[in-house]
Amino acid sequence: MTTDLEHRDELVATARAMVAPGKGILAADESTGTITKRFASIGVESTPTNRRDYRELLFRTDGYAEYISGVILFDETLRQESADGTPLVQVIQDRGVIPGIKVDRKAKPLARCPGETVTEGLDGLRDRLAEYRALGARFTKWRAVIRIGDGVPSQTCIDVNAHGLARYAALSQEAGLVPIVEPEVLMDGSHSIDRCFQVTQATLREVFHQLARQRVLLEGMVLKPNMVLSGSEAQDRAGPEEVAAQTVRCFMRTVPAAVPGVAFLSGGQGDEEATVNLNAINVRAAEVGAPWELTFSYGRGLQATPLEVWGGEAANGPRTQEAFLERARVISQARQGRYEA
Repeated sequence: MTTDLEHRDELVATARAMVAPGKGILAADESTGTITKRFASIGVESTPTNRRDYRELLFRTDGYAEYISGVILFDETLRQESADGTPLVQVIQDRGVIPGIKVDRKAKPLARCPGETVTEGLDGLRDRLAEYRALGARFTKWRAVIRIGDGVPSQTCIDVNAHGLARYAALSQEAGLVPIVEPEVLMDGSHSIDRCFQVTQATLREVFHQLARQRVLLEGMVLKPNMVLSGSEAQDRAGPEEVAAQTVRCFMRTVPAAVPGVAFLSGGQGDEEATVNLNAINVRAAEVGAPWELTFSYGRGLQATPLEVWGGEAANGPRTQEAFLERARVISQARQGRYEA
């Protein structure tokens, strides 16, 4: 039974706040390795101070809480203090935004399944979750990776990743933290949108089967899936209207109405593609009466332009914040089906 959850009301309220109308989630949970690559692209050294300074700029942007409900953090960032000694978690909370934390420990090769992965990090997770809540986090994120290719994904890969997501989600709710459940079907490859539909549907069906088996409170979670897309290398890639139709149809078949919201990942799409597709999905969802909030949880889609503007220079701070606020505003419009290119 899910009714014995100590933090049930808080979980439901937090999940609803995370997908509040017009708002989405900033994914600022890049690992040290990932943000080092991003910094290298603009010629900036990846030091703890530089990482803190860049993220603090975003978190202190005036007005971004109008468009951003929550921020996913990396372990280092959750523990960092701003330049004036204020914990970054407090900086986020003071803007009326909810801090969260990525808790998985990356996808690793799946035994006996060549080319496939399973996400690790369950060992010791209960203790880590208790610490993260004490540090101020109010939600968590765990990413599972499903690849489309010759003979993949296998049912084994789908099953073990869905099981891991469900166990993580149950542990998070036990700790009073809303789980963001992220089963990502990668867009890498030359597959058709129909093939992506098949794999996404199979993945989501197994994920929600496992969530039920682990007694996860659906009203107290957020789903972070891929859109149903053609492969990035496919010929004649599907346009926004087909992406929207296929995505909404897939989710109407697989995602229970009790889930308060779906926060799409950008999944390697460019800024404009991710924005236009999100807009089309919301237009389509309104037409068919989809029961969930359909929002965003973007990393590069919100940060690519601000990162280039910043360039590691403190003098570029105001312009960086302006660029971040504009990206958040534009994607918020798409999240409401009101975006015009």
